[in-house]
Amino acid sequence: MTGMAQTLITVAPTGAEATKAAFPQLPTTLKELVETAKRCEQAGAAMIHVHIRDEEHRPTLDLARLRDTVAALREQTSLVVQLSTGGAVSDPYEHRLRVLDAGPDSCSLTMGTVNFGDDVFMNPWGFVTELYERTQQLEVVPEFELFDLGHVAALHRLLDKFGLPAGGRVHCDLVMGVPGGMPGTADALVAAVNAFPDAVTSWSATGVGRTTLPVALATLAKGGHLRVGMEDVLTLAKGQPVQHNAELVERAASLATLAQRPPMTPDAVRDLLQIRLPARPDQSSW
Repeated sequence: MTGMAQTLITVAPTGAEATKAAFPQLPTTLKELVETAKRCEQAGAAMIHVHIRDEEHRPTLDLARLRDTVAALREQTSLVVQLSTGGAVSDPYEHRLRVLDAGPDSCSLTMGTVNFGDDVFMNPWGFVTELYERTQQLEVVPEFELFDLGHVAALHRLLDKFGLPAGGRVHCDLVMGVPGGMPGTADALVAAVNAFPDAVTSWSATGVGRTTLPVALATLAKGGHLRVGMEDVLTLAKGQPVQHNAELVERAASLATLAQRPPMTPDAVRDLLQIRLPARPDQSSW
């Protein structure tokens, strides 16, 4: 694992926690999500981490909506489409598993249970392994979400027992600053990166809330990539709410360029993660 000459910027525009009533600028409809994706791609994002909402703006894992979302994003952007298999903390395991049936390029795969504010985000070992084996079968490239050092240890265990993911590359995302998980500090980030399995080929980090900037700066200094978006932070500064996800992507792109590691293109990310292009109508497989 080495430092990279460019930076993968992932945008996580919606999440499952913030409400449309409290944050009208949150993209919750398909039209809003596509508009957000297009603007964020122009700003420097190469991958989009997707949560969807129903007609009442509530989190959902409805398979038809997921398929429509993947299709629309593929048709109108070049972004790598990553679906969340976390959903909301209340989603049942079977609904989270079937997310892969929507045919994303990538999916999130959280490596263990974590206290999540006042809730508990459940990821027991049996579910983690079932989801991982399913990604291997369907050739969906996972991004391993690590909320704590115990999740890094679990990644060692998973790779040792089940081998490499589809594409043969191991990409992680450190989710930092969640109440109940590891803090969003440079010390915690360095400890996590130093504990990675040797198989890890690339990694990014997410700083939740006020840890967004400290985590971004530490990540760039340590050679990692960035995830930003309204799923993770709703203000640009104290008293300054985010009006559009593109603002967060633009700031990340500026930081990456200042670090002399400008944003990657979606095609460069597909090469980095060895993501196969989706089948054309005249092709029978990926």
